[in-house]
Amino acid sequence: MATSRARVSSFSRNVSTVTSQNPGLKHGPNGTMLISSGIPDLDKILGGGFPLGSLVMVMEDEEAPHHMLLLRNFMSQGLVQKQPLLYASAYRDPKRFLGTLPSPASSKADKSSDLSHLTLTYILGGQQDYCNDFDLRKPLDRHFFSGSNVDCVCFKDSPNLSALQDRCAEFLAKLSRNEGNISSAGRIAIQSLCSPQCKYSNDEWHMLSFIRSLKSMTQSSSAVVVVTFPPSLLSPSCALRLQHMADTLLSVRAIPDEDKELTKLLTGYQDMIGLINIHKAARLNTQVPVILEATTFSIKLQKRRFLVLECLNQAPVDGSSGSSYSTSGGCSGSSKVGSLDF
Repeated sequence: MATSRARVSSFSRNVSTVTSQNPGLKHGPNGTMLISSGIPDLDKILGGGFPLGSLVMVMEDEEAPHHMLLLRNFMSQGLVQKQPLLYASAYRDPKRFLGTLPSPASSKADKSSDLSHLTLTYILGGQQDYCNDFDLRKPLDRHFFSGSNVDCVCFKDSPNLSALQDRCAEFLAKLSRNEGNISSAGRIAIQSLCSPQCKYSNDEWHMLSFIRSLKSMTQSSSAVVVVTFPPSLLSPSCALRLQHMADTLLSVRAIPDEDKELTKLLTGYQDMIGLINIHKAARLNTQVPVILEATTFSIKLQKRRFLVLECLNQAPVDGSSGSSYSTSGGCSGSSKVGSLDF
């Protein structure tokens, strides 16, 4: 008897195959492949992580460098998983920045005693190595970024972004997709693209052209690009164009030390170091929009070491602070809170 074959529509997209030697990848919806952001809670919010071939834009806060927390974890996650990395910034010696990257937790005792990380591991496909918990007080071992798979670029003295564009094109050419098969993934991290120290900072059209070209090259590669920029230093029209070109759009901002209004509205306000907004979540190969349970989350340091994101709770509740997003099903961590009327 002949074996039956499953019927495949001509409109179906081939799912990329992943080798078992690369635990830093996981299957996403609509035939996409995901890599971790380096923050377990952010992966959970975005549905698993950043899709390969996507552009992530992070809007900086002019008063606090909270975007560096996201960038450091993103870079460390890739280095721990031995993924190629290209880092570009306006620093004179960008390699020195690699010495500030956080190290993964060395033992289970360093992690939280609750089940949030176990729950997240199950949700993300059962691979513990897919996303690590990084200790912000311990620097990453030098051997992770001393190899040939790490490249650093300084664009401070460059008259334009042509040299950086060529380096990105060379980097992404090594990670081009071959008939849907993905053997490795890479990461590009560009810090403060519109920094006022750069000579091209006044040429907004040139920066827009660079991002447009970078996104085009990234779409056909097995890499993820994260770019941070200060929107306050750009014209409103340029800032909006950059936001529109992003597949995933995030923004971070600091919290004033003493804001009595927020203290009355939010529980655990004293433990917050900032807020993160999810303006857009990437969805490739589909036109179905993403509807998140919440778009604004608090940034906290668990045990002053691990970066966690928490849903905002209305105060007063019962005197307890919010819970990590990976263990919270909604925007409120307490069942005693009634519905909010807006």
